[in-house]
Amino acid sequence: MRDTDRLPSSDLTSMQKEDMAVSKPNILYIHTHDTGRHIQPYGHAIPTPNLQQLAEEGVLFRQAFCVTPSCSPSRACLLTGQYHHNNGMFGLSHVVPDLVDIGGFSLKDPKHHILYTLRDAGYATVLTGVEHIVDLSNDAQRTIGYDQVIGTRANGEESAVQFLDNAPPEPFFLAVGFNETHRDFKEPGPDENPNYCLPASTLPDTSDMRRDMAGFKASARVADAKMGKVFDALTRNGLYENTLIICTTDHGAPFPHMKGTLYDGGTGVFLIMKGPGGFEGGKVIDALVSHLDIFPTVCDLAGITPPSWLEGKSLTPMIRGKKDEIHDAIFTELTYHRVYEPLRCIRTERWKYIRRFDFTARGPDNSDPRSPGAHLWVRHGWYDKKQDEEELYNLILDPHEMINLVGSPGVEDIRQDLRDRLERWMKETGDPLRHGPIPGPDGTRIRDRDRP
Repeated sequence: MRDTDRLPSSDLTSMQKEDMAVSKPNILYIHTHDTGRHIQPYGHAIPTPNLQQLAEEGVLFRQAFCVTPSCSPSRACLLTGQYHHNNGMFGLSHVVPDLVDIGGFSLKDPKHHILYTLRDAGYATVLTGVEHIVDLSNDAQRTIGYDQVIGTRANGEESAVQFLDNAPPEPFFLAVGFNETHRDFKEPGPDENPNYCLPASTLPDTSDMRRDMAGFKASARVADAKMGKVFDALTRNGLYENTLIICTTDHGAPFPHMKGTLYDGGTGVFLIMKGPGGFEGGKVIDALVSHLDIFPTVCDLAGITPPSWLEGKSLTPMIRGKKDEIHDAIFTELTYHRVYEPLRCIRTERWKYIRRFDFTARGPDNSDPRSPGAHLWVRHGWYDKKQDEEELYNLILDPHEMINLVGSPGVEDIRQDLRDRLERWMKETGDPLRHGPIPGPDGTRIRDRDRP
């Protein structure tokens, strides 16, 4: 648990709070890899005390979603404020031998990255750790255009702390990324005894599944500790109250029916924000929100005219009590991850509709093949599962999205309405999938999905 020796926001005068809201806040974008909502503030038995404290001091979004459940595209959508079919990041920025053949995607216009908008507004821009929208080397990351790229992928928290301890220029935009909780997981410690772990909700309770979750919990513990060091550095340098902390992950956890899918387990993310302008007080927001909403929110708080290409909405009307919700539906998408698997989705509070546009890939989803859960599912007939062109789920009665209602009595009007809304969204946002398959970068090898 980090230090709490700071001036609580409740002790600040109204004038001090107003001054903080008017001045440009510093911005800390701090994020994990493959975590979904599997942390303590969302009720999981996965102790993450620093994230818990941040939630109690800031705002927790219970129904936050990424745009796409794949690493590079998801981060690119958050940082550009655009769907991946518009920013050009249809898949991963790199190739992983023997795991991911399809890579080498890049931003269509790097200047749509939020750093350029912030730099024009007077912000210093700094990156440390993982960002993952270009190749993973620091040399490649420098091509995005940050003023500074410091440290390495492995020591992001140390570099961030050093930056904060050395009188950083203000206002600053500091991006800090961690590889945890991506596979391979950390070795479980005494507090992660597999005998007492509950597996991911999509998996049966077996010793292998418990051991896998123990590793995930160990990785979450490490990520939380690293974040705590950065939060401590903000505090002791007097930066905590005037910094907007945006704390999130790229997409769902690396288990079957989660990462690499458009089910809530794949697109649902933790999102905690703390800072001036109303992002305080332990608020909990149940309304649907998207990673696309972060860029316009930052513009709102910093007094910046939002760029014309943004496709999300500012969160501030909800934070300030002017609106109960900003979306009656959100849209998610997937084009490439391990394989070419173009899917598009509309999700409302009650319903989810997913449409599949290609049947090249075998098997039901893009799960990480290193997952013991994927191997277990394969042994028990995973690849015999039929791929459906359309899927419809009642999220109230079927929150795990296991019963496809397409063709069931009483839901045809709902299916048709959601299909029409999805098609209108694809047309209005210029999704090229409407006109046929989306090609990968030169040299892309489209293949059937290998069995784990």
